[in-house]
Amino acid sequence: MSELENCNGSCLGCEEDCAGAATITLTLDDDSEVECQVVTMYEAAGKHYIALLPLDENGRNFDGEVYIYRYHSENGIPVLENIEDDDEYEAASDGFDEWLDSQEYDELVSDAEE
Repeated sequence: MSELENCNGSCLGCEEDCAGAATITLTLDDDSEVECQVVTMYEAAGKHYIALLPLDENGRNFDGEVYIYRYHSENGIPVLENIEDDDEYEAASDGFDEWLDSQEYDELVSDAEE
């Protein structure tokens, strides 16, 4: 993750609102690396997940693709795990969709209050 002041490496239960500011570098199976922006961390079906937006060399994402991984922390170090099970991936994907819907709802309410 990027170096954020007072960041302990675990976003779960964190008071900071760093979504969109924190990044993580993923090493893919072919040993290539991709820089990703942390979109959100959320819980679905009793497990914790992280949604990442892969960025190009200019720090942008044009296709809207999002990577979803199972997330936990070991001794304060973030650990991402691939989701191998189709049912688990479906639950994680549904949880992310629900988070997106809540963000859109919050934006609509905020706009209505202005």
